Parts: sequence; C-alpha cells; structure tokens
Amino acid sequence: MRWVICAAFACALAPSAFAADLDVLRGPLTVGPAAFTRWAGFYAGGQFGYSSGNTDFSKATQPLLAHAGQNLGLVNIVHVDQWTPLGSNSNATATGFGGFAGYNTQWQDLILGLEANYTHASFTTVATNTPINRVVSVSGTVDSVSVNGSGWLQITDYGSLRAQAGYVLGQFMPYGFAGLALGLGSYNVTADAAGFQNSDPNNPVVPCVVNGTTCITYDFGGSVSKSSALLYGVAVGGGLNWALTPNIFVRGEYEFIQFAPVANITAKISTARVGAGFKF
Repeated sequence: MRWVICAAFACALAPSAFAADLDVLRGPLTVGPAAFTRWAGFYAGGQFGYSSGNTDFSKATQPLLAHAGQNLGLVNIVHVDQWTPLGSNSNATATGFGGFAGYNTQWQDLILGLEANYTHASFTTVATNTPINRVVSVSGTVDSVSVNGSGWLQITDYGSLRAQAGYVLGQFMPYGFAGLALGLGSYNVTADAAGFQNSDPNNPVVPCVVNGTTCITYDFGGSVSKSSALLYGVAVGGGLNWALTPNIFVRGEYEFIQFAPVANITAKISTARVGAGFKF
C-alpha cells in the first residue's frame, strides 16, 4: 500500500516540475522573421539621361562601290570598294528623357525581375571623310583614282527589354541587367569613285592626251538612305535603387547598347541616367 501512495504522489508532482524546468531552458525572448525592404511587384517611373555614342562608317561605302563597279577592273582587280574614306570613330552626345516599367519577384534579399526601358533623344553622328587618292595599275593601264563619300546616322528613340537581378542592402538595391535593345533612326550614305585611265605611266595627270587620244575618265558610285529604320542589338548595365518610402524610390544607372550593323553602319550608345519610380 505504501508503494501505491508514493507512486501516485510522484506522478502528481512531476508535470509541474518538468514544466518549470522547460520554462527555464526556453528563456524569456523570442526571435521573429527577418525583415527586408519590399521590392516585389509592379513599378513604373520616369528618367532623364545623358548619352555618348560612337558610330563606325568605315564599311558603309563598300556595298555601294562594289555594286556600281561590279564589271570594272577597279573593283574586281584593284578592289577600290574596300578602300575606306569614311571614319570608324564618329562621336556624338545627346540628352534624353523617357520612362521605365517592370515587375520584380523577391526571395528575402534576392530580387529577380523584368523591365522595359525607353529613351527619347536626338542622337546624330556624322562620318568623317578623308578622300583616298591613288595611282594604280589595271590590266596594262595606269589609273588615277579618287574615292570619297559621306554619311550620317540619327537615332531618335531607343530602349531595351531586360532581365534584372538585384540584392537588398537595407533601403538600397544594387542591380545588374542584360537584354535586347531596339532603336528607331534614319541614315544616309554616299560613295563615289572617280578618275581617268592613262596608258602612259609617266603622265598620270588631268587633263591628259596620249597619242592624240584623250584619256578615258570615269565616275561611279551610289547612295543609300532610309527614314524610320528599325535598329536592334543588345543592352547591358547596372544601377542602384534607393527606397525613400515604402512606395517611392529613386535610381541611378548606366546602360550600354550595341546595335547590329544597318547599311554597314555600326552604332554604340552609352547612357548615364537618373530617375524616380513608384512601387504599386
């Protein structure tokens, strides 16, 4: 009987003793979930930027001279169509404005999203022209040839559709991006090869007469132009967003765009911009 009474008494006391022990081990403080600035969801904003560009016109005259002189020895033998009177480093700057809109997904401090970015600017480059004058031999004759040209490219609108990745650092979010670029522009290129044939290599001057016969003169070339041409390429860059309030942020970013050749003209645009946006 004594064993039964002792066992019942111990069972009655055990739960309260164990509970007291567990309260001591648990401690008085609790740990809540980590907090991150919210960047998830849709957003949109406006921006202002400064652009600097470089345009390569050095190959722009080649198809024009090759087509115009396709049956001539100057093209088939001497290859004057490969001469490069236009420059490869034509620079220009422009200011522009535009907007952006996108959507972000968020995994704690990692941000992944997609954004469309647009800029309107008057970006115009003009080719430098350095005429090339040479005396060449073509099938037994001596030719005095001069090749020159002209060109310009204007881009009025450009933008990008890009994938972005960012990282939350307090109220800041640095990010990088890469994507496709589109542009709208106009261009014009002209090319001209002129000269004369002279069978006397000691007298390559104009005007000239050899054995009573006037030297044969020639002039061939062409031009190409287009308005509202569609340009496409790639865009890469990065920037920093700063959350001023839960819904308003400002940003600064750099974007580099490389367009594919159009009419054998290659353009690159670097843009530094600032903007402000609203998170919905």
